[in-house]
Amino acid sequence: MSKQFDLLIFDWDGTLMDSTAAIANSIIASCVDMGLPVPSLAEASHIIGLGLSEAIATLLPDLSETDYPAFTARYRHHFLGQDHLLPLFEGVAQTLPYLHSQGYWMTVATGKSRRGLDRALDQSQMRPYFHATRCADEVNSKPHPDMILQLMDYCVVPPERTLMIGDTSHDLLMAQNAGVASVGVGYGAHEEDSLRAFNPLYVAHSFNDLARWLSLNA
Repeated sequence: MSKQFDLLIFDWDGTLMDSTAAIANSIIASCVDMGLPVPSLAEASHIIGLGLSEAIATLLPDLSETDYPAFTARYRHHFLGQDHLLPLFEGVAQTLPYLHSQGYWMTVATGKSRRGLDRALDQSQMRPYFHATRCADEVNSKPHPDMILQLMDYCVVPPERTLMIGDTSHDLLMAQNAGVASVGVGYGAHEEDSLRAFNPLYVAHSFNDLARWLSLNA
């Protein structure tokens, strides 16, 4: 079966790595540390995928920007104490090398910082399988289409041959804004219904389910 897509763009947290709970709990703990209004787990999870500054502005609109560095420091304190323990979802370590071997352009578009993604790529040993990556501290944050547009330009792949894969509405809205197809994964930060609102080609219930869909349709 001929390939429908040449460029696969993966989100990282909640799509490839099982890190949603760790991120949300780190955000909550940071709010407690600074005496700020404490969000629910659902509220903290909803801003996953945005760059950290955009996430803070969305979750804590009354917080002065002068306090962002202090909040960021507390967040990193909590998250970096556990990020080396976070696993890839079942099937990721087997599927990414296979997709790479099949000739796809493999890339990442993430709300993580460059430093954070580099740590994750090295700790997971997945770096060799990605041709390019874009992070929220390098370009406009999701759902702005910059990440996707830059990755398409780098790989010289047109929109109709590009597929965005992510676990949040921010990912799928970014795909929509860039004019590319998307697939949602319902095992990450956002509920399946919120993903379906952006008309993805499919919503996977596990990474292995996603891998099966890609093998048959991508």
